[in-house]
Amino acid sequence: MLTITRDLYDKIVAHARADHPDEACGVIAGPEESDRPERHIPMLNAERSPTFYKFDDGELLQLYKEMWSRDEEPVIIYHSHTATEAYPSRTDISYANEPGAHYVLVSTADTDGLGEFQFRSFRIVEGVVTEEEVKVVEAY
Repeated sequence: MLTITRDLYDKIVAHARADHPDEACGVIAGPEESDRPERHIPMLNAERSPTFYKFDDGELLQLYKEMWSRDEEPVIIYHSHTATEAYPSRTDISYANEPGAHYVLVSTADTDGLGEFQFRSFRIVEGVVTEEEVKVVEAY
């Protein structure tokens, strides 16, 4: 199960809506081995595409250096789908290389910034996708 604060949940959704119609992407870092998301890091979608996302290589390298120096790890890796449901694509699955991370997908399809959206979390380990419950809390 993913437990996330309302503030971080809202930041992910806001980022997905702000970047629509392109896919948004980012990371929520937390203390190593804590499974506790704490710090929101919105990233640049280097593809600037409505159907695909890719972290900028330089920005990603800087992020990992920063996380290592702070004894953090990526607890959540998120991105949005702009025209499909919030479920990992084959490409998403092939790029999932953090077995301890929660992979969050937000669908902004047909929302126009106002309507319903999907916020779902998955574990992706060795190509196997397992959906998990999301629990939103006010604070830890």
